[in-house]
Amino acid sequence: MIGFLRGAIAACKAAESSRKNTPSYWLTLDVQGVGYDMQITASAAGRLPPVGEETQVFTHLIVREDQMVLFGFPTLAERELFRQLISVSGIGTQVGLALLNSLGIQDLVKAIISGNTRVLSLTPGVGTKTAERLALELKTKLADGRLAQVGTTRSLGSILSVALQEELEMTLLALGYTPTEISNALNAIVGLPVLAKTQDIEAWIKEAIAWLSR
Repeated sequence: MIGFLRGAIAACKAAESSRKNTPSYWLTLDVQGVGYDMQITASAAGRLPPVGEETQVFTHLIVREDQMVLFGFPTLAERELFRQLISVSGIGTQVGLALLNSLGIQDLVKAIISGNTRVLSLTPGVGTKTAERLALELKTKLADGRLAQVGTTRSLGSILSVALQEELEMTLLALGYTPTEISNALNAIVGLPVLAKTQDIEAWIKEAIAWLSR
């Protein structure tokens, strides 16, 4: 319903119900004289510009019987990953925020893809069974039809192994990018000198996200 909001930061303060180990904040964004309150992670709050300056926040609206709650994210990728997290049974909005806050996008996606339930269960509110379900359901969603949807260039194949190509593509899918966007990004960055002959998957992810965020 509301894809994103752009406006001046009116206020940002810790949520009263926020626990010390899973802190969250309330951000008030002044959009042409209308104040929108939204819940964001502590890590997102730390990346905001000062009060009074303008920023853009991608949003997700939850409608309940007694209230509507808006959640904000600094990037489109974070919002899309949040949506995937809360689609899993047992993962509510607060746990979804906690996962994003404690692990960050890259480590969270890596843990899900690799099925690292130990890392996932380090987040407060995520037990072993929930971590297993989280990894199983999201990894399956990302893997279904992946090879048919995402294409890689021959030059990319000459640099990265098949396993690393798969991890790179699945990570970008998990971040909410479409197969077409991923293919375009990989075609664009494959010739970068910084990536020449490197098997550092995090470097590839970083450059792909940077290109997709332009």
